[in-house]
Amino acid sequence: VQLQASGGGVVQAGGSLRLHCAASGRTFSNYVMGWFRQAPGKEREFVAAISWSGSTKRYADSVKGRFTISRDNAKNTLYLQMSSLKPDDTASYYCATVQDTNWSSPLYLGQGTLVTVSS
Repeated sequence: VQLQASGGGVVQAGGSLRLHCAASGRTFSNYVMGWFRQAPGKEREFVAAISWSGSTKRYADSVKGRFTISRDNAKNTLYLQMSSLKPDDTASYYCATVQDTNWSSPLYLGQGTLVTVSS
C-alpha cells in the first residue's frame, strides 16, 4: 500500500489541524494504521493507531485527549484530528501500516507532512 499524508501547516499554540492520509494499492481496510511523528533532532515516536474496523484506538500519553485518529475505509483515508496544539507537537507527521502485534511499531511509512506550532 502506498501512503501520502497531507494537511500540515503552521498554526498557533492552542489551534487545531486535521491531517489526512490517502492510501492506494492494496486493500486499505486490511491494515491496522497509525500515525508517527519526528521532530528535528529527535527520534521518531508513536502518536496513535486504529484497528482495521476503527473500533479500537490507541494513543501516546502525550497526545491523549487532544488528538483523535479515525479512518474511512470506503475512501481509503486515515485522519488525525489535532486540537489544543502545543509547540512540542511540531514535527513531521507520517502515516503508516503497523504490526498487528505491536501497534507502536511501523511496517511501512508513507510521505510525511510538516506541522509547525508557534508559541
